[in-house]
Amino acid sequence: MKQTFIAVIIGWCISPAGVFAQGCSDAGFCTVDALKNPESDSLEEPSNHVKAGIVLGKADHNISIFSTFLEYKQQLGKNWSVTGKLTQLSQLTDSISRNGLSDVFLTAGYAPGASFSFTAGFKIPLTNGDAKQDNRSLPLDFQSSLGTFDLIAGIAWKHHGFRVTAAIQQPLSQNSNRFLATDYDSSAFLAGFQSTNGFERKGDVLLRGTYTQPLGERWNITPGLLAIYHLGEDTYKTASSERVSIAGSSGLTLNGTLFIGYSISDKHKLELSAGTPFIVRESRPDGLTRSVVVGLEYKFLF
Repeated sequence: MKQTFIAVIIGWCISPAGVFAQGCSDAGFCTVDALKNPESDSLEEPSNHVKAGIVLGKADHNISIFSTFLEYKQQLGKNWSVTGKLTQLSQLTDSISRNGLSDVFLTAGYAPGASFSFTAGFKIPLTNGDAKQDNRSLPLDFQSSLGTFDLIAGIAWKHHGFRVTAAIQQPLSQNSNRFLATDYDSSAFLAGFQSTNGFERKGDVLLRGTYTQPLGERWNITPGLLAIYHLGEDTYKTASSERVSIAGSSGLTLNGTLFIGYSISDKHKLELSAGTPFIVRESRPDGLTRSVVVGLEYKFLF
């Protein structure tokens, strides 16, 4: 029965009709380990780890997505830790193919006890968010990074399988994107994208709640809710340099999330993840909407 239940859940996760994810996937803070991981390393026996993962899926405008990451966490005594994470993103359509490194995440964690932990750090872009094709800027949907240098800070509380996380991600700089949809003929593919010339992105706050249920000695399942609130309307500059707000770009995104964990051994773990939106913002000029998403990661503890 347990194996049948797990098979049904995994089938739902990889079903094209059943998986949608929107809000944050490449932007950063909801994928930071200390703010995401439903089954964090034991605070009583803290461990170093190396982690690698992949995400396959579809984005807006029928863009195919392939992203990867590599992460290293180092404990500094029982209470402190530092984590570094490197990300990569590929985007592909019939006419455009992009691939590049995305961002480096550097965070520090402090866990004063078994219930609370604190995280602070930065997202450092590896591009300026203005990749071009035929000497014309591409929209943010085809940028491997948003190109912003961001502050990330958060707090997590856990108790008997329940975990609640709150966090903020605030851009401290903006990117150099110069994409204008009006540079293209109205029938062209890129004419249907949101202009982001001189783009100024607002910050986000996050509230996440999860509950981890063990399924025997090796399996666990973690359903949850993830709310992300974009703190204001993003803006861009028109061809005449007038700064314009992007209507509908502020507000709430609410996602249902699901994690399935499998412990190969005490040191080797796998995790499958998926999500579906219940509420979305009307406009998402950052190009972070994801659909038909499957994520898989491997972690080695030492």
